[in-house]
Amino acid sequence: MKFRKNTMQISERELITLTSDLDDMHHDTLPHMHEAIDAWSEVNNLLRSGVDKLGETASSRRTFLIGVGAAAGGLALAACGGSKKKNSGSGGDSGLSGDLAIAALAASLENLAVQTYQAGLDAAGKGSLGAVPAAVATFVKTAQSQHKDHAAAWNSILTKAGKKAITGVDTTVKDAVVTPGFAQVKDVPGLAKFALGLENVAAATYLNGIQNAIKDKGAIQIAASIQPVEMQHAAILNFVLGSYPIPDSFAKTDGARGPDDKIG
Repeated sequence: MKFRKNTMQISERELITLTSDLDDMHHDTLPHMHEAIDAWSEVNNLLRSGVDKLGETASSRRTFLIGVGAAAGGLALAACGGSKKKNSGSGGDSGLSGDLAIAALAASLENLAVQTYQAGLDAAGKGSLGAVPAAVATFVKTAQSQHKDHAAAWNSILTKAGKKAITGVDTTVKDAVVTPGFAQVKDVPGLAKFALGLENVAAATYLNGIQNAIKDKGAIQIAASIQPVEMQHAAILNFVLGSYPIPDSFAKTDGARGPDDKIG
């Protein structure tokens, strides 16, 4: 089957249906995500009071993940083990460390996704992307809203720990990837391909955090509730680009970012 280069490879009706299913999935995860935030806050408050309840091993964390991952969408996240630990220590120039550094990184990536999707909407409004189907705009707005929710979740971890919320973006990724890459986006497939790269980075960063970096069970659960939604964003974008079936059967940590990235 030969695809037309500058057109969306699924119908608007198909995209609307996929976007609706995506939104349902996202809202299904929100109660679990907020419960995990409350659990994390409770444990963190105990730790700050000198009570340590985080005596988990890597094995027990992975066992916990299997259950959460299945409930969050059936993704076989635990099958993707074996990657090396990536930048899980200090928080770069943020002054944070450990799980708080991961939370700051995640919030900055979510903020970057929000900003990038807005740039896509702005470009569409100016006519810079040619004809943009209404279903594409709906998907972009839906994904953007979900990234806002995810950023708010990570920022609530920071504020509950007495830290400032992250309002900036991952400038390491923005300067090296987003700014030069977005300048080359000229049409809907180009925007989809570009957004797909960002969604894959976010999903990989969450999976790396789950497997290698995050210590607290509540924070693991937050990441595990968000990661499948990011994967669903990527899946829909793959369909828009005509990638049948989705190329990767399992989530990967390739391209994961670490808390050494600069945030601004």
